[in-house]
Amino acid sequence: MSEEIVLKRKDAEELAMKACLASGAARACARSLVDATLSAASYGPPTLGFPHFVDYLDGFREGRINREPKPRLDRAFPAFLVSDADRGIAQLGFDLAFKDLLDAVRSFGVAVFTQTNSYTTGELGYYVRRLCNEGVIGLAATNANAMMVAQAGGPVVYSTNPMAFGFPLGEHIPPMIIDQASSATAFVNIVRAAEEKDPIPKGWAVDAGGNATEDAEEALTGALLPFGGRKGANVALLVEMLSAGLSGGPWSLDTPDFRSGTTSPAVGLSVIAIMPGPGADGRIERALRQVERLQEKSVFVPGVTGVNSTHTSGEFSIPRSVYEKIATIAKTALDGEPSNRKHCDGYPK
Repeated sequence: MSEEIVLKRKDAEELAMKACLASGAARACARSLVDATLSAASYGPPTLGFPHFVDYLDGFREGRINREPKPRLDRAFPAFLVSDADRGIAQLGFDLAFKDLLDAVRSFGVAVFTQTNSYTTGELGYYVRRLCNEGVIGLAATNANAMMVAQAGGPVVYSTNPMAFGFPLGEHIPPMIIDQASSATAFVNIVRAAEEKDPIPKGWAVDAGGNATEDAEEALTGALLPFGGRKGANVALLVEMLSAGLSGGPWSLDTPDFRSGTTSPAVGLSVIAIMPGPGADGRIERALRQVERLQEKSVFVPGVTGVNSTHTSGEFSIPRSVYEKIATIAKTALDGEPSNRKHCDGYPK
């Protein structure tokens, strides 16, 4: 494992903002991305925090992400919000629509936000966590370029196709957040293993010839496997329909690689918001009691079990190689090279 660099939250935030701006991102875009990255680094898998943040910086600099997007929001139905991210980051379009989404779900009990034409969504749990912090249940789905087979030896047809679910458990209590890929592991875990020259477990991936492999480098030229065989592939298809199908975005088979080239992957994201019943019904309190029951039986509850040790420290551990990449990019702003500091104030009217 590589050496870790430990940063205080304020220092990590400042470094990330400088790197975004030095990469040409408009300030509001940078703000949305940094907020999501800090959230992912606090609550999500470590690989979806600052290591994945580097993919965004590369995307800004190499043209896969529009650095000055003008997202557009339409309301197809009273509680159905449709966003075009204008080839920008998914987080910005979601942030700009967030108040409208909350107003809609509080009025109708259920509301849908769907978006296309964005870069990959990053940590999917971020979107449902935002809703849970407002006392709203959330379900999210997204896709990306094809990198997973439906079965060993078959063609690559799906992305990792993650889905996330969040249920609020009350004020000052972390919500339950389930965020997992349809693949046996997230793609970023393969990338990290390849960088660290670490082997990967059996059942994660196949090589270019369709053979099982424990070599991360071979996996990068091959494909990921679904979790649980056909059942995992079915979940991937469900996610594909919720994200690409509902948003009108490209299917994973038609999506450009999010780590190379100059073309936006233009992927889809769908978020379903649900009110947990009238406050007097006590359904949030009931859910909290159930979570406590499960924990008493030593059941791991994602988003709740062990989360305090991660997010209350106020510090972030970043692999040295990742830190150095970010710091090198951020230094261009300190050295006086041009950076884009324009604003993305909101959806065009």
